[in-house]
Amino acid sequence: MFSGIVEEAGRIVDLRKEQDNLHISVQCSFVNELKIDQSIAHNGVCLTVVDLKDDFYTVTAIRETIERSNLGLLKVGDLVNLERSMLMNGRLDGHIVQGHVDQTAVCRKVEQAMGSYYFTFEYECEKEMQRRGYLVVDKGSVTINGVSLTVCEPNEVEDEVQHFKVAIIPYTFEHTNFCDIRQGSVVNLEFDIIGKYISRMKPLF
Repeated sequence: MFSGIVEEAGRIVDLRKEQDNLHISVQCSFVNELKIDQSIAHNGVCLTVVDLKDDFYTVTAIRETIERSNLGLLKVGDLVNLERSMLMNGRLDGHIVQGHVDQTAVCRKVEQAMGSYYFTFEYECEKEMQRRGYLVVDKGSVTINGVSLTVCEPNEVEDEVQHFKVAIIPYTFEHTNFCDIRQGSVVNLEFDIIGKYISRMKPLF
């Protein structure tokens, strides 16, 4: 389990395809603290450390993960948001994040706002997905590329497409890969797990 509070933006140093799998090697400052089998969220995707070197580690993404997330779009040199699994005796500074990306979204607009930024995203939202809680609500939580954020200005779903905004403060912009997100960039979404459970329980009431 994660909190959506990114520890660091690591850098991709190697990508290697092996049949349907993708081996991703990442350089970051806490490599010497890692262990084999440890879980780390990469742009919000929980992956397991399978190899360690002096200054980078390697994780493996399977086909389903590649198809559901933006990991298959990574290039050597890209920044990836990293978060190690949450300590159960710590504060939950973000919200409950599973590290199970639901789908991707596309950035449609980036606006500067007196020192901060507004990012507008668009994602496909079919009726069955809505019924299962795969949607955003005003002032609700959403995880974008592993970052816990608050939704603002979500529109009504039109033609099974929804738009919403998030506000990014300078610190988040500078310390995550939001600094690289542009119009047309593809990001990972994980919807609020509490909303999913409530949506599935509605027929019971």
